[in-house]
Amino acid sequence: MMKKVNIPRVVIAATQSSSGKTTVVTGILRALKNKGLNVQPYKVGPDYIDPSYHGMAAGRKGHNLDTWLVDESMINDLFVQESKDADIAIIEGVMGLYDGGKNGVSSTAQLAKKLNAPVILVINVQSMGDSAAAIALGFKLYDSDVNLAGVILNKLGSLTHKALIEEAMKKINVPVYGAIFRDDSVHMPERHLGLTPVGENNAREVIEKISEKIAQEVYLDEIIELAKTAPAIEVEEFEAENIKKDITIGIAQDKAFSFYYPASLAQLENLGAKLKFFSPLEDETIPDDVDALIFGGGFPEVFAQELMQNTSMIKSIRKANERKMPIYAECGGFMYLMQGIYDFEQRFYEMVGLIPAKAQMNKKLQTVGYVKAKILQDNILGKQNDEIKGHEFHFSTQIDTQDESFPWAFEFTKMRNNMKYKAGYAKDNIVGSYLHLHFLGSKQNAKYFVEKIRAYKKSLEMEEN
Repeated sequence: MMKKVNIPRVVIAATQSSSGKTTVVTGILRALKNKGLNVQPYKVGPDYIDPSYHGMAAGRKGHNLDTWLVDESMINDLFVQESKDADIAIIEGVMGLYDGGKNGVSSTAQLAKKLNAPVILVINVQSMGDSAAAIALGFKLYDSDVNLAGVILNKLGSLTHKALIEEAMKKINVPVYGAIFRDDSVHMPERHLGLTPVGENNAREVIEKISEKIAQEVYLDEIIELAKTAPAIEVEEFEAENIKKDITIGIAQDKAFSFYYPASLAQLENLGAKLKFFSPLEDETIPDDVDALIFGGGFPEVFAQELMQNTSMIKSIRKANERKMPIYAECGGFMYLMQGIYDFEQRFYEMVGLIPAKAQMNKKLQTVGYVKAKILQDNILGKQNDEIKGHEFHFSTQIDTQDESFPWAFEFTKMRNNMKYKAGYAKDNIVGSYLHLHFLGSKQNAKYFVEKIRAYKKSLEMEEN
């Protein structure tokens, strides 16, 4: 049975990356929360760090909307589910409005059309006059199915500058929803993968400072009214199954490992897993009662010294591996399970050593983008030749794996150019690679993984009896 749900919503897009939209969106989220609204944030695309700022600003978990990682048919259901009880949903776009993967997959425009949401375009108008209106008009006309409802002018130089561009926008009938003056002291902290994660800086103080400026210079009441014009979303009504939690998965989560999609972990819970979080940085051992381990992405290279020095944690992970406990690792977690990491200055730090390879940090980004991952041999995620959709984004490279017998986990295919290459590691109970996947969009792999964990737990119980 289908039902219609009214969720006021608006997409905040940009002409290109580095237009300031994350700063603007984070400020809007906090300013709306400070007005007493229950605000649900979303981020278009696979980014992990922006949603963490969104969550802190809004006081609700930030979620990703990505039509490569999660099938487009599930996007509306995910959106409605996570917007439950929210007064308004704010969706931050990715890159420029029409940019995405190959053929525009998971672009902001595609998601805006899918959700039937009005779009506000952030334009960096520094050193620009009437040309800002020409840009807005071009974006508006490029795809008439996108409801480009107005603009936010960012990095204005003066009141005269503001009046000049607002007059130009009137000529093309494009409303202005904010006029933000340039202030170099108001910005988000950054480093080599983009924004610095919220756990590593004075994020709350930064967010409050940004929100104060946004509350003064963005027209929040007009944005709320625009969001209310979004039509009802039709989704299928269903009752959630009450599945017994019969396995426990340990999730590494701290400053070194923080890249997880909440809806991805929730999919494991929906399949019967209880999640128990632990810190490879600060805890002495993995939790006693876990049946599997997941090490997500993050910044192990930044905390390599502390990770190396926590030898009791390393020993407990090695013992879990000796018991053949299922262990899955992505990107930063993959690096942590290797023999060690060479940092940007070529200093070597010994890591867990379950994977016979090393990670080499590089000054330049090594790869970014969507990939298909074909499983090369049966492993804890699936059967040989199964395909998983995911993405890569890393500065490090996997080295010292020239041995012909090395058990590669996947054959990756880059979606932009169809380039193919072997990647990762899969042997016995371990799978690790630079692949970031989303278990909601890879339901069969999630189910396969959970069943492998159940089989492991059952084998231990049989041994004890």
